[in-house]
This record gives sequence, C-alpha cells and structure tokens, in this order.
Amino acid sequence: MSVAFITGSAGLVGSEAVRHFASQGMDVVGVDNDMRQYFFGPEASTQWQQKELVATTKGYTHHNIDVRDREAIFALFRKLRHSISLVIHTAAQPSHDWAAKEPFTDFAVNALGTLNLLEATRQFCAEAPFIFTSTNKVYGDAPNVLPLVEKNLRWELDGSHKFAEKGITEEMSVDQSMHSIFGASKVAADVMVQEYGRYFGLKTACFRAGCLTGPLHAGTQLHGFLAYLMRCCATRTPYKVLGYKGKQVRDNMHCSDLIQAFDLFFKQPRTAEVYNIGGSRFSNCSMLEAIALCEEISGQEMRWEYDACNRMGDHIWWISDISKFQSHYPAYQLRYNVRAILREINDRNHERWCAVRESVNA
Repeated sequence: MSVAFITGSAGLVGSEAVRHFASQGMDVVGVDNDMRQYFFGPEASTQWQQKELVATTKGYTHHNIDVRDREAIFALFRKLRHSISLVIHTAAQPSHDWAAKEPFTDFAVNALGTLNLLEATRQFCAEAPFIFTSTNKVYGDAPNVLPLVEKNLRWELDGSHKFAEKGITEEMSVDQSMHSIFGASKVAADVMVQEYGRYFGLKTACFRAGCLTGPLHAGTQLHGFLAYLMRCCATRTPYKVLGYKGKQVRDNMHCSDLIQAFDLFFKQPRTAEVYNIGGSRFSNCSMLEAIALCEEISGQEMRWEYDACNRMGDHIWWISDISKFQSHYPAYQLRYNVRAILREINDRNHERWCAVRESVNA
C-alpha cells in the first residue's frame, strides 16, 4: 500500500491533490476539519467537497483532525508509518485580514501545524517527500520597492529591470519588509520546512505560490479573489476594490497546474528546495483587467466600488518567475491562462449562481 497523506484535503489544492494521486493508484488519507467555515463563514465551508470525495474517490479515507492537534496527527502517522510515501501539506489560515483578528490562531495553524506535520514525517516516514504549499507573501511587501510604471489598466515593471521578462525569482529577500501577520506565520512555516530538509535530510519543498484558484474554489471576500470576483459578477453582488487604483497585478494559477508540479517533485524529489510558483507571464492580470474579463465571460456588468486604502503589506505587482522549477523539471508547462481559468470557473458554477441571483431578485 502506497499512501499519499494530504492535509486540507477538502480545500481547493488539497481536493485536487486527492483526486490526482488517487487516480495514480495511491491510497489517499485526507485530514481536514473545515476550519475554512470558521475563518470565512458558512458560504466558505468545504463539507460538500469532503462528502463528494468520500463518495466518489476510490481509496480515499477522511479524518476530521485539526493540524494543531499533535497527538491526533502523530497517532495517525504512527498507524500508517512507512506506508506513507508522500506528504502534501495544504492546510492553512490563508487570509491577510483574518490573521490580524486572531494572531494566535493564525500562527498555531500555519506555523505550529506545519511543525507537527514535519516532525511526524521525520519520526514515522522519513523517506516520504514533504511538499508544503507556501506563499509569495513570505517576501512581504518587498516587491513594492520595484520600479513600477503606471499603465492604463495595470502597474507594470520597468522593462530594464532583471525581473521584467519572467517575473520575480527566489533571490528576493524575505527580510526588512512588512509581511502581514499571515505572511509572518507562513515565513515561520516555510523556513521550518527548509530546515527539516537541511538539518534532518528530509526531501522537502516549499512552493511559494501566487494566487491559486479553480472551479471548485470556495472564494470569499477575504480570500480567493478570482473565484469570488467571478461569482460577484455573475450574481450581481457588489465588490470592493482595495487600493492601487485597481491596477495591482497578480499572476493566477489553476490548482491542477500546481498539482502537476507536485507530482513531478514527488517522482524526483530533492532536499530543502524553494520554488516560486504561479501563473508567471503566461497567466496574470490586474484587478481592472480581471473585472473586464468577468463581465465579458458572464455577460453581466460588475457592480463594484473603489476604496483607496490598500491592505497592509499587500503587493502592487507580483508575477512569479518559475524558471528554477522548470530548470529542475524541464517537462513542466502551464496549461491554463487567466481567461481559461475564469471561463471554467463560470461554466462550472453558472447554474448555481443563476439560482442565487434569481432568489436575491425575487
């Protein structure tokens, strides 16, 4: 029996990973206690995803465990031991804004939960590759010192800068910048994942992702902007753009493209690696560009307003340079650009969103 152990298994990235590795013939053990509902309310609950995985995914076993619960995590690892051939840690508190409300909870989930998983891996299945879903927020607001040029619909990096052609590399410092409370807890986890690779020799990788999304994303106002934006447009729900004239740029990555990267690392693991991962120059947009695409795809006019106050520590411009990962895994190619991502999100959710819009207008 070869087991993939996946935390956050009912979330966006976790559920995609469950389906992928189950389709490869592995047994999958998932850990998820639906804290997303606690973070963001009932509309963000992943219970429906959990039930669907249990009902439809062969070889999947679900455990309602909190990653902060060291005893429960260790007991499950102790039971499975060397049958675990892969650990994917996606469980997290993912919101800037929410983290500031409960810093202890944020740090315990993101940092302590990661340490629990690392130590369990070291004790019970040390040969298993450990993949951590990190974030570009580990760099704090350091990208905001880059020389940016204001265009009609977006901020863009000055063409003479070394990051202009492909995006921001892993050489950007994580020091001397404002990270947000969320970013700080993810830095702690990220560095610990690296250290368990260097110090203990585990096969670890931190994937520092930009915006991750997909048709199953339970996007909310505080997290998952592209899916939530598409939903707001389709349902005529008002949306608020925060700061930077709506010209802030993000690269956007379909979760299945991320899982393909995970799979390549699993098959040829390395030690203590760090990768910037995201849509890169292939898939990125500003907020204004995303609004226009949502309106075009949905056929609905977006109801939105602008607040000049940006979120603390937020990026003005982020595009990931994924060249390092591609140099290690030359077969890797992105498949979904922003337009394709938004179209799939809309197509998969259109009927449900139409029902919501009709009930609101009734």
